[in-house]
Amino acid sequence: MTIALLAIGLFAGTLAALLGVGGGIVFVPALVVILGLSQHVAQGTSLAVIAPTALIATIVHHRGGRVSWPIAIPVSIGSAIGAYVGASFALELEGPVLERLFALVLAALSILMWVKAGKRDRPAPTAPESGPQ
Repeated sequence: MTIALLAIGLFAGTLAALLGVGGGIVFVPALVVILGLSQHVAQGTSLAVIAPTALIATIVHHRGGRVSWPIAIPVSIGSAIGAYVGASFALELEGPVLERLFALVLAALSILMWVKAGKRDRPAPTAPESGPQ
């Protein structure tokens, strides 16, 4: 089991740093599907392991000049408050409801990102040329 846990951590940590995600999009499903943990335990465990992942990735991205601290600091404050509210709310939900909510949020965000990226793939419209042809 230790090898599986290390593999999940390596995979999720790599994706977290590569894509700028918290790792939970990989950790939580892997812990539920592969290891059979409950949704509640998977989410709590994921949050516990994200702290060192985020710290290391933040240091590397900061060294590369890729962190906007004027944005990161106030968002972090709001996020900390939201984390308390969200975790408290999650404790009140039944496991299957929480699992479906997690999947629904991932699916909705994935679709929105896919659509937004598709719009950026199209060439920008050009203005009609002025003057005589």
